[in-house]
Amino acid sequence: MDQDALDNIMKAGAVTREARKLGAGMIAEGVSLLSVAEETEAYIRKKGAKPAFPVNISINQIAAHYTPASNDASTFRRGDVVKLDVGAHVNGYMGDTAVTVEVGTRNWASLIEAPSKALMMAIEMISDGVPVSAIGGTIERGIRSNGFVPIRNLAGHEIKRHNLHAGLSISNYDDGNPTRVHNGMLMAIEPFATDGAGEVDNTKPGNIYIVQRDRAIKDAGANRLFGMIKEEFGSLAFCERWCTALDPKAVTRLRTLVRYGAIYSYPILTEVKGGMVSQTEHTILVNGSRAQVTT
Repeated sequence: MDQDALDNIMKAGAVTREARKLGAGMIAEGVSLLSVAEETEAYIRKKGAKPAFPVNISINQIAAHYTPASNDASTFRRGDVVKLDVGAHVNGYMGDTAVTVEVGTRNWASLIEAPSKALMMAIEMISDGVPVSAIGGTIERGIRSNGFVPIRNLAGHEIKRHNLHAGLSISNYDDGNPTRVHNGMLMAIEPFATDGAGEVDNTKPGNIYIVQRDRAIKDAGANRLFGMIKEEFGSLAFCERWCTALDPKAVTRLRTLVRYGAIYSYPILTEVKGGMVSQTEHTILVNGSRAQVTT
């Protein structure tokens, strides 16, 4: 890895870390989800980076893929368990990080600690040549030691330039994968813990999208928006809020683009038994005998 790439990775990690802290510090009873998402994303841009994906704000049994829409008036409530997932990129080099915040209570402190403990255990044992299955096994032991279970169908992931989910997945349990991580590999390690069944399922579509294929769109307005989406967001995820800033009729036109198969709408992921979910995440760079945390 050349020095320019490393510099960009470290800057993206630092901006992502700072944005996570800003967003987490805003979460409180009565505060709107929309204000947290927009201020966190604005901070990323202010620091000379761009969001790698829309800020995810997933509450209670929702594990991932929720971001507020432009007209979302919902606010945080006392007792909510909030997962804040933030990503930034600098010239396509990314950082990805998440934290769980409990609003106004401490009823779920042990659940929130479980993925944090598992993440630290994983970071301590990751080095050049470690099998992916061993990382997953370490994460599972860390979560179970707090009395909870990992979510088996959510995973960490390798990160490459302009590609947030690149190739290798890092399960939150020992999946038997013999693939070994190697020096210079950038990865997001993101344990999810729950008191439920340990599995999430797709529910209703959320407000997060990604370009699926390049194709001609007969609807002129939708086709114009598709062109702007490809130019603005490329291969990275985007949301309705960002599109509405480009086109006031984006809500309708996004539905058209989904019907054409030009873009994919990510479903909201919810724990199958309604269990409470917590998450912690860092991006790490494999650096010889250690895992260097970038976020």
